[in-house]
Amino acid sequence: MRVTMIGAGYVGLVSGACLADFGHHVTCIDKDARRISALKRGVIPIFEPGLSELVGNNVRHGRLEFDAELGAVAEAEAVFIAVGTPSRRGDGHADLTFVYEAVRDIAPLLTPTAVVITKSTVPVGTGDEIERILREQRPLLPLQVVSNPEFLREGAAIRDFKHPDRIVVGTEDAQARAVLAEIYRPLYLNAAPILYVGRRTAELIKYASNAFLATKITFINEIADLCERLGADVQEVARGMGLDNRIGAKFLHAGPGFGGSCFPKDATALLKTAHDHGAQLRIVETVTAVNEQRKRAMARKVVAALEGSIRGTIIAVLGLTFKPNTDDTRDSPAVPLITALARPDLLRKRLQRGRGCRCRGDYNRVGAIPRSRPQTAAAHHGPPGDRRFKECLSSRGNEARKVPLRRCRDGRRGRWQAR
Repeated sequence: MRVTMIGAGYVGLVSGACLADFGHHVTCIDKDARRISALKRGVIPIFEPGLSELVGNNVRHGRLEFDAELGAVAEAEAVFIAVGTPSRRGDGHADLTFVYEAVRDIAPLLTPTAVVITKSTVPVGTGDEIERILREQRPLLPLQVVSNPEFLREGAAIRDFKHPDRIVVGTEDAQARAVLAEIYRPLYLNAAPILYVGRRTAELIKYASNAFLATKITFINEIADLCERLGADVQEVARGMGLDNRIGAKFLHAGPGFGGSCFPKDATALLKTAHDHGAQLRIVETVTAVNEQRKRAMARKVVAALEGSIRGTIIAVLGLTFKPNTDDTRDSPAVPLITALARPDLLRKRLQRGRGCRCRGDYNRVGAIPRSRPQTAAAHHGPPGDRRFKECLSSRGNEARKVPLRRCRDGRRGRWQAR
């Protein structure tokens, strides 16, 4: 089947490569000519385990192509929209500018039997507006618009795509369902359930899923705070809870709060949608508020651990990304942590100039998104004297767990020694 993917970002590139691996002929289209040029040279603009090999293999076999022009749309049986939907400044609603722009661009090129499929995370009712735009520009064509939300975790996206818990297809049209069934036919061997629902229902499933996962993270974080007061072990509490099949063990890992490009943005967009329709989501409101408070509280925990003062202390932050196995620092809990700890008279100059804190991967500014795998930053050297060197874990990455936290570096002799 000929498939066109509008958008060669994280979702579009991973989805396009996986669909090509299923045997479909996929063309990923993006307006960013530099991105397309890099992809044609085999340079992957994001870090995702296994993605470079997957893309390279399918390009070599002629199943995956990249283009900055829309010509491939005219031959496509299915056109996926996988462009960004960032939070809109001011009200937090999902900004659908790129989505509607893409729809207007592809409308003149669509064939009468083409199916338009939204992969982007969009508010409920977006599919209705896409259909209205298409019918306005192509009133004589029986075009179908389907919602097919993605449920990809950064760092495990390829596995999630090829071994999904479910595939949600939002359409009531039989022909459109048949097209989606053919696209995902290779997954039948994995017995992946396809859930056929209405388009608005599919759009809400995505937001509700992310909001619930964010709730689990926030819940265990609050339990962690209680464990500190009571002398209990939050990891054992989480394990005891997770063994209950009704609860499950996933997303019960206490940490500095959730971040990334999905949970914070989607929770805010869901709240905005609920507000616009006169509904209250008090639990989601509390989750977003508690999560922001927890990010700020991490710096206070570091200060408290250092007897109330960080003056004269060289601090290493291990884990700049919002989770392991990604180079994405968007809304990472590490950023507010570093910002709070980087006092103007102590650490900020070192962070900016790279004197007291160097980041693996040659990026020295807080919030930077590196182009390769680096996900840790550490102070590799400190000034001579008796200043203290402390490590602060800001992610749950396995690399950070391997760091010998009971060892410190002696700045005068330039070597590691036991504390």
